[in-house]
Amino acid sequence: MNSPTPTSVVPPESLPAAVKEQVLVRLGIERPEVTPEGLRAIYAEWCQKVPFDNVRKLIHVRGANPAPLPGGTAEDFFAAWLRFGTGGTCWVVAGALYSLLHSLGFQVQRGIATMLVVPALPPNHGTVVVTLDNARHLLDGGMLHGEPLRLDEQAETRVEHPAWGVHCSPCDGRWHIRWRPLHKADGLECRLETTGASGGEYLSRYEHTRGWSPFNYELNLRVNRSNEVIGTGFGQWVTFGGDGSITSERLQPEERARRLIEVIGLREEIVSQIPADIPTPAPPGTRTAQSAAS
Repeated sequence: MNSPTPTSVVPPESLPAAVKEQVLVRLGIERPEVTPEGLRAIYAEWCQKVPFDNVRKLIHVRGANPAPLPGGTAEDFFAAWLRFGTGGTCWVVAGALYSLLHSLGFQVQRGIATMLVVPALPPNHGTVVVTLDNARHLLDGGMLHGEPLRLDEQAETRVEHPAWGVHCSPCDGRWHIRWRPLHKADGLECRLETTGASGGEYLSRYEHTRGWSPFNYELNLRVNRSNEVIGTGFGQWVTFGGDGSITSERLQPEERARRLIEVIGLREEIVSQIPADIPTPAPPGTRTAQSAAS
């Protein structure tokens, strides 16, 4: 795949004060202090109330909308979340979480990572790293691991939970995080490559996914609720239970709309615009894609 196209657009680092207050009210927390307890409180509520989803992107891309992809700025992301209940895919949830934490006074960096779906992939994932009390912590808006994950250069660290638990191991100067996507309950590895990315780089990488992305064809949504992980992907409704159980069932179109509205809490106004799933094609340039085209 080609490198992301540079962009001259530089999104603001922090949220306007009025937006920040609206977000905190919606999350249900008072203005948190810059402490480990404050960080845990913010991220716990984020994981319960801000879904990782491709709802707005799917509507945008499948509608061939030439405008900038939705959610690229934190203000746009939060305006849609407050109105519709939607979140976003990795570059925009990480960018929005970064801006919120920056606005609250945390020492935060944008991270670049790789979801190792297959070996030798280029970086394809945005995340957030906070430095607090001389320790670094991962807060990921896609994995939604419930509490900050400490990044230790010498030892393995974990978030222990039967539904959203993850573990992290240092290897060759990089951290490898093992987590469970809804469609791969046996786990997937994410490798943190670097931190300190700019908002402009995030926008460039996000825009680069317009042509092909696994989130351009089929609805994908994940959020923590109470003691469970719930969501949908590849036409299945999946629950990781707090007791360690896993359930999966085929999601019919009419039932999909009902659950998005009644269970997830999305507004009917946005749910009615989501297109039907179509099969995700192979990435351009791969042997599978070339064979399909011949």
